[in-house]
Parts: sequence; C-alpha cells; structure tokens
Amino acid sequence: MEEMVRVTLPDGSTRSVARGTTVADFVREEIGPGLAMAAKLDDREVDLTRPIQEDAHLQVITAKTDEGLEIIRHSSAHIVASAVQRVYPEAQVTIGPVIEDGFYYDFYFPRGFTPDDLEKFEDEIAKIVAEDTPFRRKDVPIEEAIALFEKMDEHFKVEIIRDLAEKGEKTVGLYEHAGWVDLCRGPHLPTTGKAPAIKLTSVAGAYWRGDSSKPQLQRIYGTSWRNKKEL
Repeated sequence: MEEMVRVTLPDGSTRSVARGTTVADFVREEIGPGLAMAAKLDDREVDLTRPIQEDAHLQVITAKTDEGLEIIRHSSAHIVASAVQRVYPEAQVTIGPVIEDGFYYDFYFPRGFTPDDLEKFEDEIAKIVAEDTPFRRKDVPIEEAIALFEKMDEHFKVEIIRDLAEKGEKTVGLYEHAGWVDLCRGPHLPTTGKAPAIKLTSVAGAYWRGDSSKPQLQRIYGTSWRNKKEL
C-alpha cells in the first residue's frame, strides 16, 4: 500500500495523495487543469515538478498574481542569458535578478555589447520562447557544481558556489532549459513558452559585486510581462 501525505488547500479542504506526487500531478488530478505556473508549499515557492514528500499546505501561483509575474521575469532573465550565450558563447554569466518592472543580467564580455547586439539577442530570445522547452531543476552536491562550471569556464559562478560552500551549503540548485544551465534557487516557469512578452531595454556598465576594483561587466536590462498587450 502506498504511503500517503495530506495536502491542505487555501479553503481548508484536504486531499490525500501518494508521497512523491509532483505538484503538477496534484494540481491536475485534485484541482483541475488551469493556469498554474508554480506553487507554494508551506509558504515556500516551488516548481510544479517538485514532489510532495510530507503533509503540507499548498497554494497555486498563477500569472495573475504578483508572485507569478516575478517568476515570469526571473525565468525571462534565464532566457535572455541563454540567448546571449547562443550569440556569444565566450560571454560569461554572473547574476540576473528581478527588479521593479523587469530584470537585468550581468555578463563578463570585455568587448562590450552594442545596440545591434541587443537586436541579435532578441531574435534568439524569440526562438527560445517558441521552442517552449521545459525548465528542469536538479539539486547537486557543491563540488559537482563547481566542477561543472569550471569545465564551462564560468569563473564567476564558481566564485558564487564557493561562497555558498563557505556558508555551509552542501548542495545547490541548477536549472536547465534548451541545453543551457544556470545556478539558481528557483522556482521557474514550466516552459520557456510561458514567457511570451520579453523586451530588452538597455545595456550599461557594472562592476562585479559592485566593487570598482573587480572586473567590469555588461548589464543588460529587460522587462517581461504576462502577454504582449501588457508589454
């Protein structure tokens, strides 16, 4: 007999499902098809692919919510970074947070980006969105992640992971889409096609970790919305 866990919904109702059921399967079978792009398990935002391993409160996150829009923008930053590295594989990625009304992503690319480059990146972004490939999460040991990014010559990511190791972290989350991998806590959209309205707005200079004694970076700003009408 399968071991069961109890899931409590926002209205107070409960459902019992087999331990290990993914959030996506739970939503589809117990709530019904809808616009879920992520969820909260005990107030922690998680991907739809996350297995439910213990009793928990679950709340669906849709694009209509502020949390949903932030996830769209977070995933869009990853899409932009993957597009940049399709055009310039030698560009190194650093960080790409969500900000008010959009996001940015910093790159180490000494030659610098031009307005023409932004057009090239937007062409690749459109292709990646059209491919509608899934975002896949994998938790890996710290040393495995360091070895992976060293092999990829992503020196800034290696520095970030080593800092996490010094803080006591034993594993890190990696997200892959369209053959591209990044270090990230998540959550992310189910697929790249769920980010249909991405626009790059500008490029500027920045310093690694805001320190003028460290390498100068290229910061690409962008915005992303639920649909093209909002954009």
